[in-house]
Amino acid sequence: MTADCDTGLLAPGRAGSPAEAATGDAALLRALLDAEAALTRAQVSLGLAPEGAGPAVAAAADAARFDPRDLALRAREGGNPVIPLVADLTAAVGEEYGPYVHRGATSQDIVDTAMMLVAVRTLDLVLADLGRTAQALARTAADHRDTAMPGRTLTQHAVPTTFGLKAAGWRALVLDARDRVRAVRGTLPAQLGGAAGTLAAFTAYGADDATALPAAYARELGLAASELPWHTLRTPVADLAGCLAFAAGALGRVAADVLTLSRTEIAELAEGSGGGSSAMPHKANPVRSTLIAAAARRAPHLAAALYASMTAGDERPAGAWHAEWEPLRDLLRLVGGAARDAVELTEGLKVHAGAMRRNLDTTHGLVVSERLSAELAPLLGRARAKSLLTELARRTYAEGRPLGELLAEEDLPELAGVDLAGLTDPALYTGSAPTLTDRALERR
Repeated sequence: MTADCDTGLLAPGRAGSPAEAATGDAALLRALLDAEAALTRAQVSLGLAPEGAGPAVAAAADAARFDPRDLALRAREGGNPVIPLVADLTAAVGEEYGPYVHRGATSQDIVDTAMMLVAVRTLDLVLADLGRTAQALARTAADHRDTAMPGRTLTQHAVPTTFGLKAAGWRALVLDARDRVRAVRGTLPAQLGGAAGTLAAFTAYGADDATALPAAYARELGLAASELPWHTLRTPVADLAGCLAFAAGALGRVAADVLTLSRTEIAELAEGSGGGSSAMPHKANPVRSTLIAAAARRAPHLAAALYASMTAGDERPAGAWHAEWEPLRDLLRLVGGAARDAVELTEGLKVHAGAMRRNLDTTHGLVVSERLSAELAPLLGRARAKSLLTELARRTYAEGRPLGELLAEEDLPELAGVDLAGLTDPALYTGSAPTLTDRALERR
């Protein structure tokens, strides 16, 4: 067994997910080496390094040749892993081209760029899973366009709605998250500024116009080019924090509903494959929803830590930059794991329409009291209609009899010819829910 390391034992939400692999130490090491190799290639492309330097550094930048744990321990001396990595990479490249490793850059250039590479690679995974989740929810919404269920406000039955509209709402949030993640993913930039953001070293090494180098560097990496070095201008990290926290919240919204509606007493939904209990064999716990909900609760706090680091001082900060690393990686992992779980949840979700109808009838027709108030007021007068319905509501609760039945017993001449059964059927009072569902599903 390896020395103490984080294997995800307390993080089942991200354990085994593609996002976990994309954000692990091996992936970060790969990104750091990619950043170093790209820097040399960019300088070669502008004539600031000999042709042979690019291939030499790229060949030496093989992650298998470096020990992440050793780099981590040696990073304590300088406060970041780039310092020992540059020493090892320079030695691996050899005497002829070693001087072109990391030339003109500062450690923050490489760490920031590597973190953007890790983020882009992870966001691509998240976007794929958000797309699958949206597709699954679109199918569910269409299938249950007309499936009536209780609409609940402040935990209580309010008026009927449809499960199709609820699923369409979930999908709208997932698509909102997708759009935000996609927009941020396309703007994540490479970082290159040198010691204090002036690019001075590159000029000293012979660049006529050092400002051309950051764009060349970004092209080598497939990242966006930044107008200015952003050592203390942390917009990219704040944007990441925002879109990831939103995505976690959007998925958490779905999970919250599933957790409520899969309660034994409600039983309107169930996960496709519930989790077992260590002590109670009869249980099928909504584990996917539970893990998503856990991620949604943690994400805002991690995002807050990243926003707090925007107050980075000077031209390069002490502490603010360092404070970002772990929260950003944790946030990427959390959202990546939640997106993976959301695919499993939505593709396997079981909808129990019969339970929805049964629960609609729990209040014996009182769930349509809003409709009755509107329909009876023109026939009986507003005050009389309100007084009648208040009394019938009391009797419905007390006697456990259907509201429609009690209303029919009143034998009011004003209601002659009124279809009281239809008027009190919850499934016939879902308003524009089906049309709203159709409209929501037009969004691609």
